[in-house]
Amino acid sequence: MTAPPPKRKEAPSEPLKRVVGLTVRAIAGDEKIDVEFSPGKPGLTGSHVQLPEPARVPSKREVAVVRGWADSLALTLACHDEKLHRKIAPQSGEARAVFEAVERARVEAIGANRMDGMASNLAAKIEDHFAHGRYANVTSREDAPLDEALALIVRERLTGQPPPASAKALADVWRPLLEKRCGKTLKQLAAKSGDQEAFGRLVRDLLRTLEMAEQPNEGDNEDNPDEEEQTPQGGEQESEGDEESDEGEESSGEERDSEGESGETAEADDAGEMQDIEIEAEGEAESDTAEPWRPNQSVLDAPENFGYKVYSNASDEVIEAEKLSTPEELDRLRAFLDKELRVLASTVSRLANRLQRRLLAKQNRAWDFDLEEGTLDVSRLPRIIIDPMHALSFMRERDTDFRDTVVTLLIDNSGSMRGRPIMVAACCADILARTLERCGVKVEILGFTTKAWKGGEAREKWLAAGKPPNPGRLNDLRHIIYKTADAPWRRAKRSLALMMREGLLKENIDGEALAWAHQRLLSRPEQRRILMMISDGAPVDDSTLSVNTGSYLEHHLRQVIQEIETRSPVELIAIGIGHDVTRYYRRAVTITDASELAGAMTDKLVELFEEQSGSRGGGMTKPRSLH
Repeated sequence: MTAPPPKRKEAPSEPLKRVVGLTVRAIAGDEKIDVEFSPGKPGLTGSHVQLPEPARVPSKREVAVVRGWADSLALTLACHDEKLHRKIAPQSGEARAVFEAVERARVEAIGANRMDGMASNLAAKIEDHFAHGRYANVTSREDAPLDEALALIVRERLTGQPPPASAKALADVWRPLLEKRCGKTLKQLAAKSGDQEAFGRLVRDLLRTLEMAEQPNEGDNEDNPDEEEQTPQGGEQESEGDEESDEGEESSGEERDSEGESGETAEADDAGEMQDIEIEAEGEAESDTAEPWRPNQSVLDAPENFGYKVYSNASDEVIEAEKLSTPEELDRLRAFLDKELRVLASTVSRLANRLQRRLLAKQNRAWDFDLEEGTLDVSRLPRIIIDPMHALSFMRERDTDFRDTVVTLLIDNSGSMRGRPIMVAACCADILARTLERCGVKVEILGFTTKAWKGGEAREKWLAAGKPPNPGRLNDLRHIIYKTADAPWRRAKRSLALMMREGLLKENIDGEALAWAHQRLLSRPEQRRILMMISDGAPVDDSTLSVNTGSYLEHHLRQVIQEIETRSPVELIAIGIGHDVTRYYRRAVTITDASELAGAMTDKLVELFEEQSGSRGGGMTKPRSLH
């Protein structure tokens, strides 16, 4: 009789995983909750809970952090109504990020106030979140994200627990302003922590006080029909400014009559406008007395002729990433990015190697032999020795589908990309730049944001001028060059880490950024030029949208996209992270989570490189001027 095989000894972390999984289901009140432990950022998707993978023999601190994440996500399942959240939360931008951070603080405070053990676990999770030390000595609000600071202050109000030492400076930078302007609302939050809807309404009030509110969601208007649509300023003077803006828009309707319409109407109006311009151009060409006119005038060259204005571009900047930081900070951020790369390296590298194999296959050299002209085929010379009357043999290399190519990655650096999305985008850009460089494809990496929240010097000039109507764009652009096409990856790798800097990410004006990246590509000598836009939302700039129509920036973005897709040799593709970009771009893909970005980027590039020659006429021709 054979003895039964010995039982396999389980890892010391396995009992912890079982207990934590049972705890999550008990707190959430749902036995069907699926709990998974894996590398990467913890998160909640439907009834699937992803927790950090503990070490084989976890330390006491690591156990507390895992339990803290488990408690936080379980409390979200138990105390948070996602449908109600979507109804009352701002739609996008920094206001959305702040709202969600404060809601997380509310949910965690409910558990911390009821159970001391849960309070300790949640405190360990928060301390671990700020353990990187980037905010330990912060002194400027520009470098201190408001959503993180406000969440800490609200947590302190609801539970009495002060921020951890590593984040105390972060909260203290914002505390005087918040206490002065929102002290009364902050006091009311504690009494409403058990009522998600009432709590959310107070947070919306707080955002209005901070001049961050946007137009409410439709559900908001249904519940509060008397509530006026708020602008980011919220005051009486700004409301008067809005009325002046509306009057100005009516008076200049010939230029911008389509901005207030839906996306489809805007596109139709845009097409009609372009058709009218072409008809006028033909008529003027036939007239001998008509003045010369540029029939190919483009929104990329003269956006003001298409209804898009810029109040002041004196403070706009195009800047290299290394000039926005010190070498010491870049080294520290690069070390942090390298740490994250180790987590994503296996997945992204596998996809990048697949792309590399496809590209190298496209570059295989092939020759035609026994030709009457071309390059002398020395391998056939012995035939001449044997038979001196035999004609010389020539050969010629075949043309391949793979052409000299440059790829531009244009990455949204707005506040809503903060956290995992920008980290994954930086990692993917880093690995793809290395991969394409090995294949002889040049890569340029650009980013776009604004210099300030809710308007910068341009807005100050507008206010000083008495708020003239129809000012157009009212913020200062910041376009960042992380890596030029001619710079090798090893020389630019430190600059790529600047994306991880929290204070860098502000608002996004996509149309002008796209036009800027496109213009840089047109000046390149390569035969094929590809522009890839990576974004997680529609263009948002509170200062601009508060005094123009709600679709002002979006309408301009559609015009720029249409111009590039129909009249430019540049091949444009887009990837939306949690945002449907297929309604803007012809060639686009939408992903639901940042973890899918690497696959989407490589798949779209593989598709482009595998297309047959001539499948897109503009990509085969020599670059032509848009004038």
